[in-house]
Amino acid sequence: MQVRRGVEGAYDAKCRPPEVPSALSVRSPVVSTTPQTRTGTTLDVDRSDAAYRAWLKDAVRKVQADANRSADTHLLRFPLPERWGIDLYLKDESTHPTGSLKHRLARSLFLYGLCNGWIRPDRPVIEASSGSTAVSEAYFAKLIGVPFIAVMPRTTSAEKCRLIEFHGGQCHFVDDSRKMYEESARLAVETGGHYMDQFTYAERATDWRGNNNIAESIFRQLELERFPEPAWIVATAGTGGTSATLARYVHYMQYDTRICVADPDNSCFFEGWTTGDPDVTCDCGSRIEGIGRPRMEPSFVPGAIDRMMKVPDAASVAAVRALERAIGRKAGGSTGTGLWSALKIVSEMVAEGRTGSVVTLLCDPGDRYLDKYYSDSWLEEQGLDVAPYTAAIESLLATGVWPA
Repeated sequence: MQVRRGVEGAYDAKCRPPEVPSALSVRSPVVSTTPQTRTGTTLDVDRSDAAYRAWLKDAVRKVQADANRSADTHLLRFPLPERWGIDLYLKDESTHPTGSLKHRLARSLFLYGLCNGWIRPDRPVIEASSGSTAVSEAYFAKLIGVPFIAVMPRTTSAEKCRLIEFHGGQCHFVDDSRKMYEESARLAVETGGHYMDQFTYAERATDWRGNNNIAESIFRQLELERFPEPAWIVATAGTGGTSATLARYVHYMQYDTRICVADPDNSCFFEGWTTGDPDVTCDCGSRIEGIGRPRMEPSFVPGAIDRMMKVPDAASVAAVRALERAIGRKAGGSTGTGLWSALKIVSEMVAEGRTGSVVTLLCDPGDRYLDKYYSDSWLEEQGLDVAPYTAAIESLLATGVWPA
């Protein structure tokens, strides 16, 4: 069955709950045009709308202007012993106007939805999100003057909820994160709005060939470094869109850089990638906000990446706390997941006597998670012991050896 998204666009039928069909969900029966065939009359339906096109042009202009106003994000160095001959960088995506990597994605999704005719004046945009994407989409919805509803787990941090509401969005909670998709689709039908569906469209909306995407930006910023072509770029996966963009760009530009994706506990990307099973699922949600999913998302492109690591949540927290000690910056848990994997790759390069560079991402700021990843009481409640992982990082930085 072909299902239309919001007012005009289409999305996968499985995302729409079958018990709540839309009036636009089913195509009308084919109507006989025998008289037209006999007479040769040309059928002509003109749906052009001058007022809508004027609104659309202004909305696209506003979104593109945001990109012009936003300077590129910084590439920070993580201090490593000079004798190793290895440079470790973090692409600091927290400096975007909405404070996270998801600002890039939200901008691309809004342009994609607008140019496809899916986002319409006064109709709400609805998104399934664990927080950061919703913050960024609320910002762009306010920018173009449409309502925004974020469908999110009830466990989402209070600070993210505050930021969504600050940008004019509405938070709609679900108790089970696996129900976000279904609830978002239901709300789109109920309101006549557009379900953005980042998990399906992230890898399609982003221009992976260039246009200052995150991959092109990284390579441009490395041009004057001693190792301008990194041995590895490490990403984490929420939608899978960032890893797809990085991998496609590397292949397109014919670089030798490899792409590693780090996956947290309670996520099925690693299992789906290693087994080749696209239907693998997970029974509970990720504790690392913004990454890790209970199913293999459509925007995750397994064939494009080279390596995956399954990172314990305690290791992610230990790594993000080590980052603060190293450079004086707090970051979210997903940054720790990627940094842990990047440090493991660095240890392998040291052991093999290889020089080069490694890049990972600083996804969002840690002040959104003071009550979680920087709270010892939260760690105790979750049963997470960061001590052995902290010791492993300290051992690596002191000796160059990753503990067995």
